[in-house]
Amino acid sequence: MSDQPPAATTPSLLSQTAERVPPHVWFGVSAVFHYLGPSFAVLLFPAVGVLGVAWFRIASAALIFAPITKPWRIFARASRRERVLLLSLGACLAAMNAAFYLALERLPIALVAAIEFVGTIGVALWGLRTGRNWLAFALTMIGVALLIDVPWLLGIGSGAAWSSDPLGLMWATLNGGLFVLYIILGHKIAQAGASGGVERLGAAMSAAFFFVIPIGLLDAIDAFDKPILVLAGVGVGICSSVIPYVCDQLAMSRLPRSSFALLLALLPATATIIGVIVLRQMPGLVDLAGVALVMLGVAIHRQSKI
Repeated sequence: MSDQPPAATTPSLLSQTAERVPPHVWFGVSAVFHYLGPSFAVLLFPAVGVLGVAWFRIASAALIFAPITKPWRIFARASRRERVLLLSLGACLAAMNAAFYLALERLPIALVAAIEFVGTIGVALWGLRTGRNWLAFALTMIGVALLIDVPWLLGIGSGAAWSSDPLGLMWATLNGGLFVLYIILGHKIAQAGASGGVERLGAAMSAAFFFVIPIGLLDAIDAFDKPILVLAGVGVGICSSVIPYVCDQLAMSRLPRSSFALLLALLPATATIIGVIVLRQMPGLVDLAGVALVMLGVAIHRQSKI
């Protein structure tokens, strides 16, 4: 009897679609939902609680992935090394989402995003081997610095925001470190290709569900008798964990890790654009200059092999 799993139409279609669409497009979709999801989540904090929202995010994503990716089959046929990888990514997702929301409860999203991006700098640097890519990196960093309004760069204020809430900064720093781990582990599971990477992601999300139960279930239970809150929690999971993580896998399967890390510089620019469209927050000249530098840096960046 063959040990190979039966052919599936969905993964095959997913692979074909992933190959036809440029990886940068998948990343762009992920970048948009990377900020739409948290904006919806913040609105739920008062009603469900921070950790309750984190539970809904993971639980709803695991529920959606399960019938499509069949995580029990992935774990059954996985090697011991692969199971450790999937469990590690699951634990990372659970802890990262909880830390991210705990930081958002206490700090502005721009500051949390800035700290989150700092961790990816090392990942990007690891794969930079040419003068052109170093220039791209410098331009994106200057652009990000302008977007997050670094006080000591602009000569405005004293930078007190960085020390105004030590506990919030601790959660934001933890989230930033776990985000780097997510990139590293996510790239490892993406090596299985577009469809295989998404299947492994579904298995990791199922593992994340078990890790997040002791973290947020008690807070989430209070919302179970309120259908609107439950639907809102599911919406957060779709916007925050299903769409962006799947798109990440489709991009990671075709982009080197360092290139993906550098593209993450687009996140602050994306946040500015979403602020204009959704929140009617018009950017100033400094913000526009930051967006332009980020876009220029990404445009001249050339993929490395790492």
